[in-house]
Amino acid sequence: MPLVNFPEGFLWGAATSSYQIEGAWNEDGKGESVWDHFSHLPYRVQNGDTGDIACDHYHRMPQDIKLMKDLGLQGYRFSVAWPRIQPDGRGPANQKGLDFYKRLVDQLLESGIQANCTLEHWDIPQALQNAGGWPNRDTVEYFADYARIMFDHLGDRVAKWTTHNEPGVTSFLGYSDGIFAPGVSSYPQAIQTAHHLLLSHGKVVQIFRQGGYKGEIGIALSVSDVMPASNCEADIQAARRFKEANMDIFSEPIFKGRYPKDIMEWLKPITPGIQDGDMEIIQTPIDFVGLNYYFSQVAAFGKDGGILKMKLHQDSHPLWGKTEMGWDVKPEGLYNVIMEFKKRYNNPKIYITENGAAVIDTPDKTGYVKDFDRISYIRAHLLEISRAIQDGANLQGYYVWSLFDNFEWSSGYAPRFGIVRVDFETQERITKLSGKWYSEVIAKNALSE
Repeated sequence: MPLVNFPEGFLWGAATSSYQIEGAWNEDGKGESVWDHFSHLPYRVQNGDTGDIACDHYHRMPQDIKLMKDLGLQGYRFSVAWPRIQPDGRGPANQKGLDFYKRLVDQLLESGIQANCTLEHWDIPQALQNAGGWPNRDTVEYFADYARIMFDHLGDRVAKWTTHNEPGVTSFLGYSDGIFAPGVSSYPQAIQTAHHLLLSHGKVVQIFRQGGYKGEIGIALSVSDVMPASNCEADIQAARRFKEANMDIFSEPIFKGRYPKDIMEWLKPITPGIQDGDMEIIQTPIDFVGLNYYFSQVAAFGKDGGILKMKLHQDSHPLWGKTEMGWDVKPEGLYNVIMEFKKRYNNPKIYITENGAAVIDTPDKTGYVKDFDRISYIRAHLLEISRAIQDGANLQGYYVWSLFDNFEWSSGYAPRFGIVRVDFETQERITKLSGKWYSEVIAKNALSE
């Protein structure tokens, strides 16, 4: 069959995060994270699951890197558990925690795999949450100090640094909806959190520039293609509010040094406290932006729809059903958001830092999974990525979510996103059909039509 070729040098990778795979939640001096605390509370996570053991990656890291090499991965996106480095979020570094990540990065390099290190993927130290968490401006400075430690110890070996993963999730699921850690339900705190996450991002980028460290630095944002439910002006404005309040609220400050005017006016008097110079710091130029895409959204006006006065549902292409998470599937939505970033933000360098699907995996008696639905999902999105590249988008790579089945936050261990199956009782890893297929795509730098 004819091939869809990707540009020479296109980076093929896979992604994970610390709390979802590492386990060893209280070993070798690691402090408690907000997710340790949250998952240990009753009725917060499906089936009472926790990340205490997860994929036991902390103890199995060398074997896991061998598996990455066998798959042919060119890049691995992982996150650092901040409380593994600073148990209380401040003060001197915990040497055993640093040593783990040094070994990880060194073994990746020995295997020819580029490291993409995310500094914060939602699991900040609980001690900082006890002191106010992200709504407390002091956390910005603590995060900057932590980032400096990581740069000083790994800055000569890490190719890509990501400051935050999906700040919208921390802000709104964590501090407004309360369904993720730290489990707070306060929209004003959520808005202030969003500002402090952005401010800490900008400060860390400045530290990176001033230190002359190698590699590139950026941020990973959650994106959806958002459409109004009808041509009615009320629905059009509802879709605009949702997009500005959940996505543009992060991308506009980073790329243009301002918050979206309309949503800031709508949210008065709970807009964030902004000090002189904050927006200039947030707009410090980055080397790339990561886009995490899973589904698209449809918004309609709803008088009972919370502070934004809207109702929301997902948007699926007619030929697709839902994933195991209940998420609709619309591959062309990925093309749309890529092209919007190209148009609005002067065609920045883009990596798709997360994209994948939880499907119902049925292992055979050997544990092998033939996950054709996952292959179809990834393949369809790669075709849209190829189309965006052909249309001029500066898109440089793709990280599938996820390398492993893992702890899927408040959903526990039931949803499986991995291209590698994990038996959570035995910790055996078995590459799925999707993993073998993805390995072939990497080797060819192409996929069939």
